[in-house]
Amino acid sequence: MKLRMLLSVVLLAGIVCASPMASFSAPSVPDAAPTTTPPPKRFNFADVRRRAEMLASQPFQAPNNALPDFLKNLDYDQYRDIRFRADKSLWRDAGLPFEIQFAPLGFLFSRQVAINVVEDGQSKSVEYANDLFDYGRNKVPDNLPKDLGFAGFKVKYPLHTDSYYDEVAVFLGASYFRAVGQNQNYGISARGLAIDTGMPKPEEFPWFREFWLEKPTKDATELTVYALMDSQSLSGAYRFTIKPGIATQIDVKASLFIRDKVQKLGVAPLTSMFYHGALNERFFDDFRPQVHDSDGLLMATGNGEWIWRPLNNPVRLRISAFQDNNPHGFGLLQRDRNFDNYQDLEARYHARPSVWVEPQGDWGKGSVQLIEIPSDAERYDNIAAFWNPEKPVEPGQQLEYNYRLYFSLDTPNLLPGGRTLATRVGAGGTTDVNPERRRFVIDFGGETLAKLPENAPVQAVVNASTGRIENVIAHRNPQTNGWRVSFELLPQDETPSELRCFLKLDNDVLTETWSYQWTVAR
Repeated sequence: MKLRMLLSVVLLAGIVCASPMASFSAPSVPDAAPTTTPPPKRFNFADVRRRAEMLASQPFQAPNNALPDFLKNLDYDQYRDIRFRADKSLWRDAGLPFEIQFAPLGFLFSRQVAINVVEDGQSKSVEYANDLFDYGRNKVPDNLPKDLGFAGFKVKYPLHTDSYYDEVAVFLGASYFRAVGQNQNYGISARGLAIDTGMPKPEEFPWFREFWLEKPTKDATELTVYALMDSQSLSGAYRFTIKPGIATQIDVKASLFIRDKVQKLGVAPLTSMFYHGALNERFFDDFRPQVHDSDGLLMATGNGEWIWRPLNNPVRLRISAFQDNNPHGFGLLQRDRNFDNYQDLEARYHARPSVWVEPQGDWGKGSVQLIEIPSDAERYDNIAAFWNPEKPVEPGQQLEYNYRLYFSLDTPNLLPGGRTLATRVGAGGTTDVNPERRRFVIDFGGETLAKLPENAPVQAVVNASTGRIENVIAHRNPQTNGWRVSFELLPQDETPSELRCFLKLDNDVLTETWSYQWTVAR
């Protein structure tokens, strides 16, 4: 979709000399030295930012999502059968370390996005052609339009060997994008922005309407992508610097221009799936012990506390807000890497990446929000996490956010002390099972805990916002070389209870803070 360009007008000021004596001829003036031709203007982030600012000053225009019936009626498997022809990959003939393959329209992806290439500072649009794609077993109509356009693109890079280009990132659908590092399978998604997620009204989905791909050099180890965002409430300019590796890193720069009032702004949003796991509040008839892309939310608060919140597939919508000031980071992690706990050879949930968000600069006051949505199938993304600024977002505002994303298998360097290994819950009672009581069992592990002697006077600190905590026990777990905490919650009616637990030795905190919201599973 073409955008009107902002034209910069340069006014050249000339100096006019006139003689005060009309009867005398003016002396001859030597020719002025030739002026230097200014260098051509190079495309950069400022160009995208100006376009976003211009968009925000105008009423929002919804995109035309009309697709031919052939594409609109495709199901998931039929859409996946459409493949980009690898021999037509962008930059393949140049032998560059990155290649680009474009995604077709169809199925859920009905919005055409404009894609450009930036080479030597100049932007040029990528032309669409039907023969860029192999439609597989789909019956293609003879009158398929020749100007359909693209839905997004995939980034390929030799991640494991020099001879094979792996898919390392994909930008497809609204403002969604995903990435993987070495030995990882796609799972969790990131988004450019979330608007009114978890509100009583429908969520607003901003979308990237235009991209610019900066052509890399022959020895490049990173790829720069610019994106123009638009939605009813705002527009935005984004720059993504993608650095594939063992843990693929994406640096994000975002400039937002607010068009209309936003009730809830979600910055650096992550979207994941949790169907069932070790901490279940209801029964799932599944041969696999666990099915999820992420198993917990980890936060590093501005005051230095580390908080771990296990994920769940709740009976009712569950929204948690963790107040903070200038957070050091947050992310949705897949901590359990044991295949035995998943038993899925195709989905390979044990190889799904964790994603850590590292804010750059001052983010001020706000909260990390976690939204858990009831789900009856693993195909639905039912988990969202993002930063929600405390200050209201009003029309006319300009907001800037910079942050770094890490897509990784393991995050041992994130947490200096002990971390939660597993959480389990069941009926309580000391002699007879009492379903009115809930027993929680938490395993903590890590190098610090492993070095403690068995008789170390480790204490478990447990508290609850409602209800009563009883029978708190902390003891060494020789199976994990860590420590196990168990306690019982005697609920107060059906009031939800915020639970917190950590281990300490004298005045030293040994572990992150385990956090969980208990509610009656009805």
